[in-house]
Amino acid sequence: MMHPNTEVKFVNDQIGLGVFATALIPAGTIVYVEDPLDIVIAPDNPLLDNPVLRPTIDKYAVIEPGERRIIAWDAAKYVNHCCYANIISTGYGFEIALRDIQPGEELRDEYGLFNLGWTMELSCQHVDVCRGCLHPDDFERYHAVWDTQIRNVLPCIMEVPQPLWTLLDSNTAVAVQHYVTTGQGYKSVLALKVAP
Repeated sequence: MMHPNTEVKFVNDQIGLGVFATALIPAGTIVYVEDPLDIVIAPDNPLLDNPVLRPTIDKYAVIEPGERRIIAWDAAKYVNHCCYANIISTGYGFEIALRDIQPGEELRDEYGLFNLGWTMELSCQHVDVCRGCLHPDDFERYHAVWDTQIRNVLPCIMEVPQPLWTLLDSNTAVAVQHYVTTGQGYKSVLALKVAP
């Protein structure tokens, strides 16, 4: 489920739709959590062999360990990539705001964590930091950078409103609280990587 203080709006003809903040979303806020309404497609699901459905699945699905594909039922599927992302997937299975997101600002994610398995050309508006393309080996290239970004903001998680907190499973909530309290047991984004 996407954070409730968001809405889908048209970005431009090249990008299409995007997700925008309708109110301040502070750094450390959980902005997306998988919930029971999301569509889960197992790796052996015949939908993956359907030539009509496969392009839509590839466009909107995130591939998780076990090669499950998740398609958000709500606005989350319209979040665009940016190499200067303001939200990011964590090893805990939720996405978090990396910095304060202002009302009217587009939420942008790091697609390098989505296990896409192919090279994707990018259209970042931050051309000074844009990598130009996503590559299947982005986990190896950037996981340390992404983990540093998350570690810098994760301590804020207990200090800001968390409307999605109740959607975390109890083990995840305990693990996050343990890390924030002790600085021990951080779960790297490598936990999201699909084995080759």
